[in-house]
Amino acid sequence: MDKEFLAPTRDGTSEITEKRSRFIGRVFPVASEQDAKNAVERVKAEHRDARHNAWCYIAPDGKERASDDGEPSGTAGTPMLEMLRHEGIRGAAVVVTRYFGGVLLGPGGLARAYTAAAKNALEASEVRRFTTKTRVKTVCAYASAPIIKREIAQNGGAEDGSDYAEDVTLYALFGAEGASAFAVKIKELTAGTVTPEIIGEKIVPVEI
Repeated sequence: MDKEFLAPTRDGTSEITEKRSRFIGRVFPVASEQDAKNAVERVKAEHRDARHNAWCYIAPDGKERASDDGEPSGTAGTPMLEMLRHEGIRGAAVVVTRYFGGVLLGPGGLARAYTAAAKNALEASEVRRFTTKTRVKTVCAYASAPIIKREIAQNGGAEDGSDYAEDVTLYALFGAEGASAFAVKIKELTAGTVTPEIIGEKIVPVEI
């Protein structure tokens, strides 16, 4: 999976009318698949009187799902999901609510209307580029903290918080190669007394 991706930074809303049917598009930034499911359920509850609440999502980790919610198969959720893929979007949930206007649109018309409502909402959601960084935790004595901080910078990392107690705990973010190089360097400089630990990943905005 690519480390960099595009994602919405705020909720986006749009509305279009096709042959008297109203299509209300909603886009939500989500941090997990559960966030996406919660967003879908909120909109379905808000518009429970609508004929259809078609939806899709792609979580930051790439997990994805789509539902046509009663529309003909492949005419609502699936084309919206394809639109997200085409735009390189992750970390987004999309729901398009349709209030039926009495005129049938046909499969092609439905797909175009749902996709247009979703894309317009996405454009209103302030899309930004994000990247996934490796998060490293280093526990050291107070005297070693300046050395650790220097090596974070020299290995292309960025400090990401600290805790000062009996020892100092420093957190930093790196690209994958930088994290490994940093860990090797710290072990060498401290004769193995300090061992940085990779504790996971963190999604952060890409600086322009």
